[in-house]
Amino acid sequence: MKHIFSLLFAAGLVIVAGSCSRTTPPQAANRKTPSRQGYAAVNGIRMYYEVHGSGKPLVLVHGGGSMIPVTFGAILPLLAQQHQVIAVELQGHGRTSDRPAPESFTQDAADVIGLLDQLKIKKASLFGFSNGANTAMQAAINHPERIHKLVLASVFFRREGLIPGLFGMLRGASLAQMPEPLKKAFLAVNPDSAALENMHNKDRDRMLAVKDWPAEEIAGISAPTLLLLSDRDVVTPEHAVEMFRLLPKAQLNIQPGLHGACIGDVSSGSAKPERVRATASLVNDFLTAK
Repeated sequence: MKHIFSLLFAAGLVIVAGSCSRTTPPQAANRKTPSRQGYAAVNGIRMYYEVHGSGKPLVLVHGGGSMIPVTFGAILPLLAQQHQVIAVELQGHGRTSDRPAPESFTQDAADVIGLLDQLKIKKASLFGFSNGANTAMQAAINHPERIHKLVLASVFFRREGLIPGLFGMLRGASLAQMPEPLKKAFLAVNPDSAALENMHNKDRDRMLAVKDWPAEEIAGISAPTLLLLSDRDVVTPEHAVEMFRLLPKAQLNIQPGLHGACIGDVSSGSAKPERVRATASLVNDFLTAK
């Protein structure tokens, strides 16, 4: 494992390739100004969000330890060509405030739905990556009437579906090991080192405490679902196939690369523009199909 990865960051199952030495997210140069941005009072926090493009609503939910530009900076402009993209930052991440309570996927899902309430959106598609995919999955379980379609990148529903040794690595994770691009991205919008460490620790602790989702909950998801995975992801291909078999309306796409490479997440260190464009085309086709 060490010859492939130099670091596994507990917060969002964020992997950095051993050869990755970037310190600035490559998406920064292509960052588009949102048509609208702001904060919504949701369940006791000030939740930051951005709106890009027009069309049917698509909510982007970033990975743990991350933010909008880090996870979705490369693919967001391509998705916004066909959808009204609503990108959010979750509890304690980036520009969104924290609450005096641990993180949970159930609470994050409730926060996403609460934001849709604030924006007066009755139904939306959700695109989540890593921990954000688990949040989107939880939203579909708890609020099925609010979800049109799901795109779940690097999602899991059983601890055994993650690569061997992951939880042992998480137990020893500290802020000092957090990838520099993620630290810099956070501090660029929230220059509070204590808030950064708080986010890291809450993300780590949530993953250490996570429980399996019952198979019947996964089988009960009624929304059409696109599962995305990299072949050297933190979720095993076998687990993705198992989830594909459980979901009643699922498609599965597995691409070469590390965690997040197919969507251009900066932490992958191996994203290629042509692959991101191919993924965006796949996602757009899935979302617009009847």
